[in-house]
Amino acid sequence: MNNRFLLLLSVAFALLTLTGCLRIDNTYTKLPPGPWRAVLLLDPSTITPNPKGKPLADKLDLSFDEVTNGELPFNFEVVYTNDTTFQIEFLNGEERIVVKDVSFGRSKSRAKDSIRINFPIFDSYIVGLYEDGLIEGDYVVNYRDNYRIPFIAHFGMDHRFTKVPKPAALDLTGIWEVTFGPGGDESAPFPAVGEFTQKGNELSGTFRTETGDYRYLQGVVSGDKAYLSVFDGAHAFLFEAKIDATAETLVGFFRSGTHYRTIWQARRNSAATLTNPNELTQATQTTPIDFAFPATDGQVIRLSDPAFAGKAKLVQLMGTWCPNCLDETRFLLDYLQKNNHPDLQVISLGFERYRDERQSMAALQRTKTNLNIPYPVLWAGYYDKAEANKAMPMLDSIISFPTLLFIDKQNRIRKVHTGFNGPATSQYEAFKTDFAAGLTAILGE
Repeated sequence: MNNRFLLLLSVAFALLTLTGCLRIDNTYTKLPPGPWRAVLLLDPSTITPNPKGKPLADKLDLSFDEVTNGELPFNFEVVYTNDTTFQIEFLNGEERIVVKDVSFGRSKSRAKDSIRINFPIFDSYIVGLYEDGLIEGDYVVNYRDNYRIPFIAHFGMDHRFTKVPKPAALDLTGIWEVTFGPGGDESAPFPAVGEFTQKGNELSGTFRTETGDYRYLQGVVSGDKAYLSVFDGAHAFLFEAKIDATAETLVGFFRSGTHYRTIWQARRNSAATLTNPNELTQATQTTPIDFAFPATDGQVIRLSDPAFAGKAKLVQLMGTWCPNCLDETRFLLDYLQKNNHPDLQVISLGFERYRDERQSMAALQRTKTNLNIPYPVLWAGYYDKAEANKAMPMLDSIISFPTLLFIDKQNRIRKVHTGFNGPATSQYEAFKTDFAAGLTAILGE
């Protein structure tokens, strides 16, 4: 009996000693740090290729068995800056979008923790329930009526489309001539230029169009299929394509959230180009122009106000809902910070997705505050391009947000630049050169 007692005592002592040596890690009462893989669950119904247009080529297999149909994947990381404060960083290629506005609560009906992630510029958010490394909820866009896309995120996963891709049938690195919506489907076809970089199976790049670029895309090539996606709080884009390695062509689907989908096709063409962005929109008059719109502080501002007399002007047509506009705004802010031009005035005209003035002003003020914009931001009206053209009759057409007007010291339009080739494109440096030349011209007059 004594021997048995001594044995039990020894085991108990050993367990106590071992327990004393163990360090219990922080369980993170909020979100655990590290990688997360998320998906937006788009309409899971099968997409009928080109339902209203001419038939596609016979025996063209557009099934995408590498991924789950109707899922738009993306990645984010939870990064703690101290023991209790963290931020969420959304990953798209070379870009990290930092989101710090994250709030927590408790769902009494579900007995689970709730989370809300508010995007700092765009009027959108993710809301969901969190438990054991899983978030389930919705991505919500306020400026679209009843627009919610189911959202699921898993902790500890860092792949985007597939964990084990098949050997790539073709290296897609290079320039591609692209057409979106070929064959007469419900949307008019439009040209684009694809710019891709492939390393092994990893694929990144963007599409340039005549109205702007699709920013930082990230994905994979697996066998004879290619996949790209981006999610930045405004863009929720999914691209899938079948590769013909012999012909060096691509054909597949493009989806923007749940509200838009079309076919796209591409062929490798290093000489692919688009219309010069300085030729797409023209001024309708050579005489001085004027406009008057309310600023975010309620004051009505005119281009002809005495405060702007004798200054060259850059007038940006933009919207707070537009990622390309955000890229251009950041470019302008960086330029103003690095260059001192007392005789230059920048003015932004916001065309918003709300018809209500209060909601539009709130969106514009939020952007002005978050980006610390020092120049006037005016509400010019609704984002519909036909209505925008009525507000700006000195232009023959408005086909894109952003559009940048170079206006001389006599208030005459000297140049109109349509769209924006941002930092995700190969044309960003060329834009900088063109911008500098246009600015020099109006400052020198």
